[in-house]
Amino acid sequence: MAHHALDPADEAGARAVVTEDDAARLEAGRLLFAGTCAFFHGAQRLDQLPPGGRAEIAFAGRSNVGKSSLLNALTGRRALARVSNTPGRTRQLNFFNLADRLTLVDMPGYGYARAGRDIQADWQGMMFDYLRGRPELRRVLLLLDSRIEIKETDRAVMTLLDRAAVTYQLVLTKADGLSEPALLARLAATAALARGHAAAHPEPLATSSETGAGIAELRAELAGLAAG
Repeated sequence: MAHHALDPADEAGARAVVTEDDAARLEAGRLLFAGTCAFFHGAQRLDQLPPGGRAEIAFAGRSNVGKSSLLNALTGRRALARVSNTPGRTRQLNFFNLADRLTLVDMPGYGYARAGRDIQADWQGMMFDYLRGRPELRRVLLLLDSRIEIKETDRAVMTLLDRAAVTYQLVLTKADGLSEPALLARLAATAALARGHAAAHPEPLATSSETGAGIAELRAELAGLAAG
């Protein structure tokens, strides 16, 4: 079958539709994260989990990957999730109510000590049970430091997420620490990594809490999940 190129007017129209759609998604994300956001619950055991209702997005990553900074950047708060230089301080699930439309869940960092023991104690216990048994959980954002190679602890958590059959998306943090060519190469490598895991979302995102790069796009992604 022959394929005919669009004439210039049609091509311009197609680009306009995409641009308007992207603009609408970005605006939806901006409006959602402009809403109030506050901590409302902490849980150290499954029987302490709050009642469900809203869609939940969980944030996971190695200690000091920039998880608290990303949560603060997304919500425009300086201390929504307390930024700490002490690795492994957060040892519970912390729940934040975003505009009564979405619940953000800050998960404990991993990999700050003996990796096997840390993952065995937390991620193969309560955290794994939460991941596989929480119907409100729409997606896990698994944060990776863009400046360093992926660690064995990250791979172990990806395997656990595959086993839990929960969709997760890889999010590169601290992207301002790389040149543009290096960041593009890291994004390509991260996308290739995602393709090897059944539960991984195929499109990784790159963010910087320092410069704001990628924050609007991540907000748009999460707004789509809140609306779904």
